[in-house]
Amino acid sequence: MLNTTSKKIYLSPPDLTGQEKVMVNEAFDTNWVAPVGPHITAFEQEVADYIDVKGAVALSSGTAAIHLALLLLNVGREDRVFCSTFTFVASANPIMYQGAEPVFIDSEPESWNMSPQALERALKEAAAENKLPKAVIVVHLYGQVAKMQEILRICKLYDVPVVEDAAESLGATYFGIHSGSMGDFGIFSFNGNKIITTSGGGMLVSNSEKLLERARFLATQAKDPALHYQHSVMGFNYRMSNISAGIGRAQLKSLNGKVDARRSVYKNYVDDLTSIEGISFMPEYHGSFSSRWLTVMLLDQTKLNVTPEQLVTYLNDQMIEARVVWKPLHLQPLFKGTGYYSHSNDNHVAEKLYENGVCLPSGSNLSPKDQQRVIKHIKECLKHSIGREAVI
Repeated sequence: MLNTTSKKIYLSPPDLTGQEKVMVNEAFDTNWVAPVGPHITAFEQEVADYIDVKGAVALSSGTAAIHLALLLLNVGREDRVFCSTFTFVASANPIMYQGAEPVFIDSEPESWNMSPQALERALKEAAAENKLPKAVIVVHLYGQVAKMQEILRICKLYDVPVVEDAAESLGATYFGIHSGSMGDFGIFSFNGNKIITTSGGGMLVSNSEKLLERARFLATQAKDPALHYQHSVMGFNYRMSNISAGIGRAQLKSLNGKVDARRSVYKNYVDDLTSIEGISFMPEYHGSFSSRWLTVMLLDQTKLNVTPEQLVTYLNDQMIEARVVWKPLHLQPLFKGTGYYSHSNDNHVAEKLYENGVCLPSGSNLSPKDQQRVIKHIKECLKHSIGREAVI
């Protein structure tokens, strides 16, 4: 039954501090409202300092950052790019922009991210065919970093560069090293639903200042250094505005607190729901520190007799935004016929996660009262589905 009286609880809404207005007003007061200005320069430096890389380029989206990374790695028509399959489509669309061929790599059980085992098998076969990929895009899913030691070791063996899609994982670490700082390039998203937001935007980071300078050139329509408007290569309108960068600077100051809040939200779900047989959550494996961008719950349908779609529909009817997890890209109609490597012959990890996963409201501004409302309705749905109250 649809509830129209309660306020809606969102999956991952923006969490503003009030300092954003100060920064935006500063941009207006100084007339820096275009895709150039002091907030952009400062925001780039502050993000680079935070994750400990040499530089960053503020862009209009995380997708734009991936696209520029592929351009800088000379990915072109008929090239191959290996990519995590368990992710949002934005991770792979830039491969198609370049006319390249995506090949999808399964997840592994501990991190839910790219399987080093599947990646090694894929690279070994590609080397035997003399068709090594121009890049590997590894996604740090739902705020958790992939097993980068193994992935980087394998890619180094075959001399294949790595792009870290850290859109969902700013603030997460791997053995103390920040997400996005380990590959040849890292990318972040500041969309409205991310841990920090610029309303819309992204960032490309790297330890190659030379390549980052090239990225700035390409992101501003590739204008040659001439008095007249001269263009020798194709460019893009990909730069972030100074207003957006101001919002980002204010948000970045509270990043650690937002991560702590999301981790607390995750813990509350775990403490209240794992006593129910058939419920489990995305693990945090040894060496990882997840930002818990989203809390993801798995339903064992043999024990609970409810599907993720049924639970999501029920919660939405109660004015609670929940979603099923990403549909693996190798199952998407857009990528029909593309290559795919499973974790092992009899274990397709991403497909199992897709069949059983639910993303729960996880905002850093989710109040304890609202979280208890979410938990209450999850229990009510499960109680109705399994027909026995004793397990709740």
